[in-house]
Amino acid sequence: GFLHYMVDSCEFNSSKLNDIEYIYSHYYNKLEYIRFSSSVGKFVGYTEVGIKNAERLNNGPEVINRRAQKERYCFHNVGVFTESALTKS
Repeated sequence: GFLHYMVDSCEFNSSKLNDIEYIYSHYYNKLEYIRFSSSVGKFVGYTEVGIKNAERLNNGPEVINRRAQKERYCFHNVGVFTESALTKS
């Protein structure tokens, strides 16, 4: 069978917004074909289909929504994670 899935992730080394990177990736059969990274600020395609979709997404509202996710999704969750981890150490 075929498997398509998306992954949201936050990479960080502190709870400061500048130290957080938000990554949103699409995979098909374990192959990443498109990624949004807050460091780059746009979608990047890694396959022929991914490149075409990146062009389309970078010219629409989706890229603006993904840029806001760093603060909306990561900043909140990183704060919760670091606070809970620090109180348990």
